[in-house]
Amino acid sequence: MAGYPGAKPAFTFKVSIGAPIAIGSAARSTPLQVVPMLGGSFQSAEGFDLPIDAEFVGVGNDYIHADADGGRLRLNAHGVIKTKDEALIYLNYTGIVTLTDAETAVFTGTASEGSTPWGNSFIHVTFETGHERYKDLENRVFVGQGRFNVGADKKVTVEYHVGQVVHG
Repeated sequence: MAGYPGAKPAFTFKVSIGAPIAIGSAARSTPLQVVPMLGGSFQSAEGFDLPIDAEFVGVGNDYIHADADGGRLRLNAHGVIKTKDEALIYLNYTGIVTLTDAETAVFTGTASEGSTPWGNSFIHVTFETGHERYKDLENRVFVGQGRFNVGADKKVTVEYHVGQVVHG
């Protein structure tokens, strides 16, 4: 449709997450939970014009508030990736997860091995870096959709397919 933006495939990233840390909130109607981001991978999509092969470094966090009605989670995640050519790139994503039975099972620890469906988690990703090769990331708009992958060991990885917003 003319005038509407589209998206071209840009990245896939996977983040291993730890158990939520319940912080609470004395001033808000919904409590804060902090979910540690323990590691992961970040890969450009085939044909993307800025190839990146990176790993998450350090420990990032996703700061999550649930809506008062319990139907959605509001994400605000912060992490750092390190590319194979030693560049450090900070990433931040904000988004919304709609809680169906599949996502609720992941967060309550009752999910079976497998993946939740695509389409219930959407994010907007921004970047910051001091490395010249990757500075153009700061000037583009990226959106993605995610799902949760549960291993046989019950460890959870969040997987995102991210696209760059382009002229439609």
